[in-house]
Amino acid sequence: MSSENADAGSESGSAPGTGPEAGPAGEHDRTVWDVVVVGAGPAGASAAYAAAVAGRQVLLLEKAELPRYKTCGGGIIGPSRDSLPPGFELPLRDRVHAVTFSMNGRLARTRRSRRMLFGLINRPEFDASLVEHAQKAGAVLRTGASVSRVQQHGPAVPDRRTVAVVLSDGETVLARAVVGADGSAGRIGAHVGVKLDQVDLGLELEIPVPPTVAEDWAGRVLIDWGPLPGSYGWVFPKGDTLTVGVISARGDGAATKRYLEDFVAKQGLAGFEPAISSGHLTRCRSDDSPLSRGRVLVCGDAAGLLEPWTREGISFALRSGRLAGEWAVRISEAHDAVDARRQALNYAFAIKAGLGVEMSVGRRMLSVFERRPGVLHAAITGFRPAWKAFADITRGATSLGGLVRTHPLARRALDLLDRPKAGTAQGPEKSGEQERTREDEDRDKDPKDDAVTP
Repeated sequence: MSSENADAGSESGSAPGTGPEAGPAGEHDRTVWDVVVVGAGPAGASAAYAAAVAGRQVLLLEKAELPRYKTCGGGIIGPSRDSLPPGFELPLRDRVHAVTFSMNGRLARTRRSRRMLFGLINRPEFDASLVEHAQKAGAVLRTGASVSRVQQHGPAVPDRRTVAVVLSDGETVLARAVVGADGSAGRIGAHVGVKLDQVDLGLELEIPVPPTVAEDWAGRVLIDWGPLPGSYGWVFPKGDTLTVGVISARGDGAATKRYLEDFVAKQGLAGFEPAISSGHLTRCRSDDSPLSRGRVLVCGDAAGLLEPWTREGISFALRSGRLAGEWAVRISEAHDAVDARRQALNYAFAIKAGLGVEMSVGRRMLSVFERRPGVLHAAITGFRPAWKAFADITRGATSLGGLVRTHPLARRALDLLDRPKAGTAQGPEKSGEQERTREDEDRDKDPKDDAVTP
């Protein structure tokens, strides 16, 4: 059911700002929205908000009822926080000041910070709040609306300025521009022709824990570099629940499941019954993957936009969604295909110049991590500049791309580590050191370590 009447303000002759425009002559019973956004996750809600605050008539379609669960660690790093609508209050479940790093359960070391590194949220609450802000800006939400296809030509399309969004029940919704934010396996990405070159499997548990266990994890997360190339696991505390998950390249689901089981057991959590057990495929776009087709744009997961190394997607969704909403407004105003194409290319340029650069560096980091996890673990736990870089990135003071671009030492280190190792065996590195667990109280040693350039 829709939280608002999808036909609100759709009568012929509606004043600007009160509803979608009437269709062409002979089609007075069919309204045309300025922008239709498909998918009400972070990307879609951000796109809908951006288009609505520009004064356009926006319809936000979501196939599920809200709120709904999504497989996601729920980490809100600096770029995510900076991309939220003005006045948005994050529904934080915890604030992270410490990170424990380990190598497949061994060589654990905890790094601490006086300042918050990042926040943790539950996706149902977070997504619902984003949608509410889009609605307050003027967007109309319609839930239970599943899209079956998009048409830019044919009998369902009244003119060349209009896109037809056909729902699974046969209803057709018309728009001057469409933003696809319906996930990596959605209909809009298929329509645009999104191409993918990295697919990973994430498995996650939501584990309720007693107060004594929750207190032990409060303010601290665990990141474990896993036994499979490119894999890692996490424990994110959210009050009385721990979000525990692992991710690795798709292809050996059984091995990924074993990693999750072993990981949970090593944290002493095997005795607690998960409230939710879920899985999800994350997909990264190839460099030449399109971001538009005609008057249709894609953003977030639907475009394959996420950080390849960490598979962090919320900040990419928020940032690409905002850009997609802004450029969809321009496309909705385009009076011919040439102008629409020009605006779509501008959107693609904006994505590639920002998020595309970060993805390029992320791919190189993943390549290094797959072949040299021990080097990265040693650097981030034992080399103060590496820890500071991690802290700066999570807080939003810089990004992977910005770090490599502005710091010659970081650029040279990545170039050196990204060289292929001799031989063909590229499995995770092994260490002869005995297992150890220790805390590094940097705040007591050198408070300047946590300083971040505003």
